[in-house]
Amino acid sequence: MDNGNIKTTKGVDSILGNPKKALWDMSIPLIISLFITSLYNVIDAVWVSGLGADALAGVGFVTPIFIALMGIGNGLGAGSTSALSKYIGEENKNKTDNGGAHSILITIVFSLIVTIILIFSLKPILLVMGASSTIGYALQYGTIISLGSVFIILSNSLYGVLRGEGDAKRTMHAMLFASILNIFLDPVFIYGFDLGVRGAAIATIVSLALVNLVLLYWFYIKKDTFIEPFLSNFKFSREISFDILKVGLPASLELINNAFFAALFSMLLAYVASTDAVAVYSTGWRIVTIGTTPMLAVATALISVVAANYGAKRYENILTAHRYAIKISTIFGLIIAVLIFLFAPQIVSIFTYAETSRGLSHSLIAFLSCIVLFFPTMGYGCASTFIFQGMGKGFTAMFQTVLRETVFSLIFAYFFAIVLGYGEYGAWFGIIIGELVVNTITMIWADLYIKGLIKGENS
Repeated sequence: MDNGNIKTTKGVDSILGNPKKALWDMSIPLIISLFITSLYNVIDAVWVSGLGADALAGVGFVTPIFIALMGIGNGLGAGSTSALSKYIGEENKNKTDNGGAHSILITIVFSLIVTIILIFSLKPILLVMGASSTIGYALQYGTIISLGSVFIILSNSLYGVLRGEGDAKRTMHAMLFASILNIFLDPVFIYGFDLGVRGAAIATIVSLALVNLVLLYWFYIKKDTFIEPFLSNFKFSREISFDILKVGLPASLELINNAFFAALFSMLLAYVASTDAVAVYSTGWRIVTIGTTPMLAVATALISVVAANYGAKRYENILTAHRYAIKISTIFGLIIAVLIFLFAPQIVSIFTYAETSRGLSHSLIAFLSCIVLFFPTMGYGCASTFIFQGMGKGFTAMFQTVLRETVFSLIFAYFFAIVLGYGEYGAWFGIIIGELVVNTITMIWADLYIKGLIKGENS
């Protein structure tokens, strides 16, 4: 990278080097990072399950909101990663630093807006989702999560800035710190201070607030990152704002759409079964989230690698990275699906140790044994969607996600659960079929698009 006397970092050199090696360099720490992140809701569920099935269901109804908040942060982080990696590929250090400052300021503004909206609309949202019988628990947990929205969103966006310069290891360290802290604080607040589900929410927000301080320390006090997002480097730019938001907003909406899907799916389950079915789904999906972290990590790593090579117009490298990502992600999906299927009873026992939640065991095992069938298809579908984010095609990626979740998966879930009368089991199978159809379409779409770029460059 030629930036005069500007000193690069290992991360910057990596994302502009061999695409296969760069993918592994980014993916390994990201697998650990995303695994750690997915533990937040799981840790809460493990401790809250000791309070009973109603408490677990109440927290489960807030899960889509928590997913949405994480989604906004991850979405803005994806927008930051895409834009900043592209500027690095273009060898424009000033624009990269200005882009980093834009990313943080945009995130703070969005965080404040979301917090205000949630404070005034939380109860109606939960009631619409069907939380009437467990509304007390849901409000206790959800109110605190809503008040701490800024910490959830900002931390995930700052991770995106670090990934923009290829620094996945430091992201991993920050997430590890927050997760370990949350593990220790959960039982202290839930049982030690006798705060119940409120304690679980407080533990999560406190741990995220502290990790934000660590991230800001690296950027503004230690000052050892390649990207320097200082106010002195900030000069408002519509182009930079657009570059961040054209991926960040659709990516946020993608993940908010996932939360919307979770809410609608919970309503479907409550209709065809009971609130226990919602508890099974929300708890089981936390395990699914952990299981799918390797596939999501590889896809997330693609954003940096693709964006840097897109900025440098190295389209052959993008094709190589895409196909390699599909290969390793699908292998990950197969391995993890088999492991969860074989050890489902042991995994479920962690969440049903209390007498009040033990009745969910059979359904949880059945859910996990069924839902893992979509893991391999997620391997190639997720990588293909994130390719478009890396190339700045955020709305294309969002369309693919909406098509997969809100359209096909829900339609198939409704068809199997209600039309054919298979209840909650039919709803689960609907997710599998929806994922299979759209993930396959997305993979073919991405491959053809990249080939078109290569053909255009060579013509």
